[in-house]
Amino acid sequence: MTSPESLDDIARDVQACTRCRLHQTRTRGVPGEGSGTAEVLFIGEGPGFNEDQQGRPFVGAAGQLLNQMLDRIGFRREDVFITNVVRSRPPGNRDPMTDELAACDVYTVRQLAVLKPKLIVTLGRFSMARFFGPTVRITQVHGQTTLWNGITCIAMFHPAAVLRSNSPAMRQSYEADFQRIPSLLEQLRTQPPAPKTERAVGPDQLDAARAEPGPKQPRLL
Repeated sequence: MTSPESLDDIARDVQACTRCRLHQTRTRGVPGEGSGTAEVLFIGEGPGFNEDQQGRPFVGAAGQLLNQMLDRIGFRREDVFITNVVRSRPPGNRDPMTDELAACDVYTVRQLAVLKPKLIVTLGRFSMARFFGPTVRITQVHGQTTLWNGITCIAMFHPAAVLRSNSPAMRQSYEADFQRIPSLLEQLRTQPPAPKTERAVGPDQLDAARAEPGPKQPRLL
């Protein structure tokens, strides 16, 4: 009998992955980290410089903000699972390309199959497009939820965008959205599982995030 797949199995495959061009320029693959029994999965966009060097997600300035927000709601980083929709750093912190997103999606699917989280928190445009579909804008749906394959997803700004904007209003919205997580999770623990109605994800959806206007400065990951 074949043994069940583990997060370590997936991590080894990510670190050796050559499925897209990003392996040619990365220092280290960044599979993600956290608890193998996490109820909450945070998924961002892609590794930055610090993540590429350390092989860990969200360890730069944006990671510090994420850690602060987790602490505010009484969560520990080691109790959740944190990853990205691409797991190798795009050169110069550019946006991930459609084929790179598609190539890396196999690892998202595999990690979801192992974790079976109750809640997915999308951080930024690209992970939002993966779970919310091609017609939404993060400025319109942040803090709102949708169902993907029976799993509740909540959309949030990427912490790097919050830092980059230096906007008190955006920071306030980000903090308010984060405060929803504990009560939402408690609700999900007590209600029956939702039916699985998976949204189809294709190149048009993965391209949708690219169409949303926004600053093209390097992201502070």
